[in-house]
Amino acid sequence: MVGDKARGEMNAFQRNESKETLFNFMSAGDDPPKGDFPLQKKSPKLCGSNYPLSIAFIVVNEFCERFSYYGMRAVLTLYFLSFFHWDENLSTAVYHAFSALCYFTPVIGAIMADSWLGKYKTIIYLSIVYVVGHLIKSVGAIPSLGNQAVHVVLSMVGLFLIALGTGGIKPCVSAFGGDQFEEEHTSERSKFFSIFYLSINAGSLISTFVTPVLRGDVKCFGEDCYALAFGVPAALMVLALVVFIAGSGLYRKTPPQGNVLLEVCKCICFAIKNRLKNRSREIPKRDHWLDWASEKYSKQLIGEVKMVTRVLFLFIPLPMFWALFDQQFLNPLLILVFIPIFDLGLYPLIDMCKFNFTPIRKMATGMILAGLAFGLAAVIEIKINETDMPRLVPEESLIRVLNLAKNPVQVTIQDKDLFQQPVEAFQNPAEYSKLILNGEQQSLRFTLQHQGLTLAFNYTVKEKSVYSLIVFEAEGSLSSHLITDLEAKPENGLAAVRFINGLSQDVNLTIDGRKFIAVQKDYSPSEYSLLERDTYNNGKCVTETGEFPLELGLLDFGASYTIVITNISGGAVKTWKSEDIKANNVHMAWQLPQYLLISAGEVMFSITGLAFSYSQSPASMKSVLQAGWLLTVAVGNTFVLIVAEAAPMAQWAEFVLFTVLLFAVCIIFSIMGYFYVSVDPEDLEEKEEKRETSSRGNMIGLVTQKTKL
Repeated sequence: MVGDKARGEMNAFQRNESKETLFNFMSAGDDPPKGDFPLQKKSPKLCGSNYPLSIAFIVVNEFCERFSYYGMRAVLTLYFLSFFHWDENLSTAVYHAFSALCYFTPVIGAIMADSWLGKYKTIIYLSIVYVVGHLIKSVGAIPSLGNQAVHVVLSMVGLFLIALGTGGIKPCVSAFGGDQFEEEHTSERSKFFSIFYLSINAGSLISTFVTPVLRGDVKCFGEDCYALAFGVPAALMVLALVVFIAGSGLYRKTPPQGNVLLEVCKCICFAIKNRLKNRSREIPKRDHWLDWASEKYSKQLIGEVKMVTRVLFLFIPLPMFWALFDQQFLNPLLILVFIPIFDLGLYPLIDMCKFNFTPIRKMATGMILAGLAFGLAAVIEIKINETDMPRLVPEESLIRVLNLAKNPVQVTIQDKDLFQQPVEAFQNPAEYSKLILNGEQQSLRFTLQHQGLTLAFNYTVKEKSVYSLIVFEAEGSLSSHLITDLEAKPENGLAAVRFINGLSQDVNLTIDGRKFIAVQKDYSPSEYSLLERDTYNNGKCVTETGEFPLELGLLDFGASYTIVITNISGGAVKTWKSEDIKANNVHMAWQLPQYLLISAGEVMFSITGLAFSYSQSPASMKSVLQAGWLLTVAVGNTFVLIVAEAAPMAQWAEFVLFTVLLFAVCIIFSIMGYFYVSVDPEDLEEKEEKRETSSRGNMIGLVTQKTKL
């Protein structure tokens, strides 16, 4: 008994002495003792596979969250235009500012997750902020609630909270999903990121169809129901939060490890400072510049900082991909199709060919595919521009003649050598003729010669404008109008049409039962109307004498038409149609290869990058490196805005510029990737644990020796 008591006291003494000896034995550069984290429980598996059941809750949560975000964003610009009555420039600027903020705020969420709250609590708290932002945004869209200033303030506060919420949880949710897998299931973890990305695009695809329908087809407060269009995404975000909390008992939760980011910054600063102090050639060199921090910081921290800085350095060229990605409308449906094709078909086939298709090679291939997509877009844009109007410069205008008289007319313009041949009656006009002016505007004399008669008219012509001289018969003589034409193709593939009323009475036109146009008599022109491409043969023309059918024929993509109402004969309106701007001669199907290439590039680049940034980050900085990956998106989007504002250029030239830049960046990234050595964070931790075990063995020997003394 006495012996046991003595041994117990001696063991207690040894434990106390071992702590003291450990404190004295550790030298600068060794690691402090790690705290004992609770053992992570194993989550139940899905259908006997190696996939944890917990990821089902995470994937459903991500689907609902992305539905919420993209559904709200789908009607945001239209909300600014029609509800706030902002102009297009302001609406676009606020929209892009909000989108950019959503990709800068992930840094805040990552710091909260890795340094303070942990990923689970960060997702919960910022999701609540997200929901509050949605609710405020929905309330701000109720027309009867205050004046416009109240609506603007509520909307901006709501958008800020949404940006903080969606951006803050972005790096945490993907990293938290990766944490659910055990270390031996790396293949399943890699496929999880594909499933995760698939849920993102599924939510995006469905929401972009649903919310515009809710806005336009459902009426509330006597107008478009923006409150409902924003309220449904809010409800989906509440559902996302509920689903995520429901899986709480299944999650593996990695605790935060202190202010890691601050320690990383201090370690880097100390290494630089220490290196600058020790520049003497007599001091031995060290393998890595961060090794100069070993006098103050642990080897494990230095090793983790090396991992993070290597990956962040590799991320430097990547914003160029997102710069292209931001300019191309992508079809989420193609992404949903490509993900299983690549994961279940293409990648296994490449593995069977014994080709080492590393993540960096996948990302480089994705960049090449994106570059090819934009190169093809540039070629198509050049073909489309062949039918566009010439670009006008100062002191220059364009003009043509429409002869609506019964006989040829010779047109002469003062001091200009144009229209050498007479213009035949109802002759399809040739290309516009260039008219050089002597200033911003000039008064010109137009002379018309017709059946021995000579008539003169004075018109003022302005620079950088497009005109049609309308010649017609009036009271047994000739008269004319100088009218302004479109200067460029209608946008978005629409067709533009205007009418000239050659009757002696006013007319009211109805096109396709929806479009109503009033045109005054005596060859007065109407304003241009924009219509979808279609064949319009069910129109109506209402005059003082009755109602008559009106057939316009095909109005094609990107074309501009002038339709002259000449007479009423046989119970129908007779018209003559002139194509002012030629229709697009490139079929829409030529855009399909662009979508296929850019979608395939996105799958290879984005999903691989997401998984790569997780696999190459230490456990204490998973969210931080995910935020670094998302930050490349923000930088790419910002780069596009700067280029667009600083150096406006033709669309095809912009495509060519970004294509060349992306291929150049791809080469740089490939060279950097060639020298990059992948590191398994677990290997680093195992080496550190072995070193600590060895150190503790030495300390136990010291304690025993001291006790005997």
